[in-house]
Amino acid sequence: MDVKTVVKKFIDPMPDDKPMAKHPGAPLSMKDIVAPPSIVVDFDNLKIGNFYFRTLFVAGYPRFVSANWLEPLISFNHTLDIAMYIYPTKSEEVLENLKRKVGEMEATIQSDMKRGRVIEPSIQVALEDALGLQQELAKGAQRFFQFGLYVTIPAKSMDDLNKATKQVEATLSSLLIVTKRAILQMEEGIKTTLPMGQDRLVITRNMDTTSLATTFPFTTSELTANEGILYGINEHNDSLVIFDRFTLENANTVVFGKSGSGKSFMVKLEILRSLMFDTEVIVIDPENEYETLTHALGGEYIRFHFGATTKINPFDLALLHQQGATLEESELNQKILSLHGFFRVVMGKLTPTEDALLDRALILTYKQKGITPDPATQNKEPPLMEDLYKTLIGMEEETAKGLADRIEKFVKGSLVGIFDQQTNIEIRNQLTVFSIRDLEDELRPIAMYLVLDFIWTKVRRNIKRRILIVDEAWYMMKYPDSGAFLNSIAKRARKYYLGLTTITQDVEDFLSVDLGKAIIQNSSLQILLKQSSAAIDKVAEIFYLSEGEKHLLLSANIGEGLFFAGPAHAAIRVIASPQEHALITTKPQELEATKNAQQVPPTPSSRPIYTVETVSTNK
Repeated sequence: MDVKTVVKKFIDPMPDDKPMAKHPGAPLSMKDIVAPPSIVVDFDNLKIGNFYFRTLFVAGYPRFVSANWLEPLISFNHTLDIAMYIYPTKSEEVLENLKRKVGEMEATIQSDMKRGRVIEPSIQVALEDALGLQQELAKGAQRFFQFGLYVTIPAKSMDDLNKATKQVEATLSSLLIVTKRAILQMEEGIKTTLPMGQDRLVITRNMDTTSLATTFPFTTSELTANEGILYGINEHNDSLVIFDRFTLENANTVVFGKSGSGKSFMVKLEILRSLMFDTEVIVIDPENEYETLTHALGGEYIRFHFGATTKINPFDLALLHQQGATLEESELNQKILSLHGFFRVVMGKLTPTEDALLDRALILTYKQKGITPDPATQNKEPPLMEDLYKTLIGMEEETAKGLADRIEKFVKGSLVGIFDQQTNIEIRNQLTVFSIRDLEDELRPIAMYLVLDFIWTKVRRNIKRRILIVDEAWYMMKYPDSGAFLNSIAKRARKYYLGLTTITQDVEDFLSVDLGKAIIQNSSLQILLKQSSAAIDKVAEIFYLSEGEKHLLLSANIGEGLFFAGPAHAAIRVIASPQEHALITTKPQELEATKNAQQVPPTPSSRPIYTVETVSTNK
C-alpha cells in the first residue's frame, strides 16, 4: 500500500475562516487563491502542484570550522531554500551542565587508568574542549547557543530532485557535515524553511559565539580586495566592490545587458580607472560612444569610413616584426590562416575547392612580391587586395574567376578605398579607440575582424598589461569565422597579459552559437545588467541563476546587476563621481543640457575655478 497522504490542506484553517464555497458562483477567499492545486506528502519528498521538494537537516558538524565554511552551499548551482535557527541559552544552565559532563569524563578517564586500560582519544579531546569552553563562558568571553540548519531542495521532476539531493549531500560531505533527510516529516521540513520563522523539526547543535559567527551566510558576496579598481557598491552589505581582473585565472570579461542598462557607462568607468594603473586600453567602438572620453584623456581616436585617410592592409606583414628584432619563425603561414578567416567573412561560405584555390592564390600573391616562408623576406612591402584580385583573374580555373568577382567591389566597385591600401596607423597611445560607426552594417563584421587581427598582432609582439574591449560583439557572432577568431583571442589572451572585454545587448544572438558560450566559459569575470524578459531564461540557463537572481535582473535599475568573479558573486550598483559622470554619460538629455550650458556666455562676475588643457600625446 502506498505510504502517501493525498491532497492535504497545507495551510491549517483558522477558527474564524469562512467555509469553502459550495457552488461556482460563490466568492473565493484569499486562501483559495494562494493555496496550490494539490499537495502530495510522501515519506521522503513533497509534491506541491508540479514541483517536488525534499528537506535535509544537518545532524553532524566538523570539530573545526573556518570563516565562510557555508560558501559552497550558498553558491550552489541550484536553487535552495536554506533556514538557520539560533536559540540563545542561559550561561548558568550551560555551566552547570558542563560541570556535570566534565566530572563524568574525568571519572571515566580515572577509572580507565586504574584498570590499566587505554584512554579513549575521543573522551580526552571532548574533555579538553569542555574545559576550554567552561573557562571562556565563566569569563564572559563566549555565549552559548543552539543552532539548527535546514535545506529544502526544489525540482521540476523526481529525477532532478534525486540528482540535486546527491549533489548537495556530496558538497556538504566534503565539508565533513552529516546530513539526513527528514523522513516522514517532509511537511514539517518545508514549513521550517518557509519564511515564517517556525522551526517545526527542532534538530539543533550546541555552538558558542565564535563558531556561530562563522556561519554568517553572506561573506561569499564580499568582493573587496586590497588592489584593483572600484566597480561599484555591493547591494548585499553596501561594501565596495574593488577588484583586479588580472588576479583571476584569466582577465577576460563578458558584459550582458539590454539597451540602456548601463553597459557602456560601466565599461568607460573601468577604462578611466584602469588607465591610472598603467593599463593600456584598446577599444572597438561601433557607435562613437567613446569619442568624448578619448579626446578628454588625450587618447587616439581612429575612424574608418569612406574617404578617410585611415587604412589597414589585411595582407600587412611589416607590423609583425619589431624594429631591430630578428625572427626565427615564419609569420607568413599564420598570416595566411588568418586571411582565410577574413576572406570567408568577406566572400561568404567557401567550398573545399574554393578554399584550396584561395590558399594557392594567397601564397602566389605573396610570392609575386618576393615574400616567402623565409623570415628574411618578410620585411618587404606586402601585397594589396588588388594584387590578390589580379592573381585570381590570371588563374585558369573558372572557380578563381568566381572568387575574383566576390572581391571586385573592394578593388574597383562601390567599396574601393577601404581595405585596399597600405597600413598607415600604429598603436602608440595608452588609450586607442577604433570607430566603425560610419561603415555600413555589412562592412562592420569585416572591419571588426580586420581591426582585431591588427590589434592581436600588436599584442603578440609587445607584451604588457592591456585591456581589449569589443563593444556590440554580436556582430562577430554573425559569422562563424569571425566568432571563432574572437574565441581564439579569448583562449590565448592570458598568455599575452591581455584582458578581453566582450559587450553585447543581443544576448540571444550571442548565446545561440556554441562559440558564444565558449567565450563565456573562458571569461572569469561576468557582469549581468538589466535583462529583457525574452532573454532572461536563456541567461539563467547559462549562468545558473536562481529565481531571485532572475527577478533582480528583470527589475534592476540602470547600472544595477550581478557581478560574478570566479566562484563569488554579488549584486552590484555601479557608481561614478559627478566629474566621471559628466565625462562618460551618453544620455541625449544630459549631453544636450551640457551643450546648452557651454553656449551660455559667462556673466561679468563669473570666473572659472580651474581650467583644463587637453594635450594630445599622439606621435
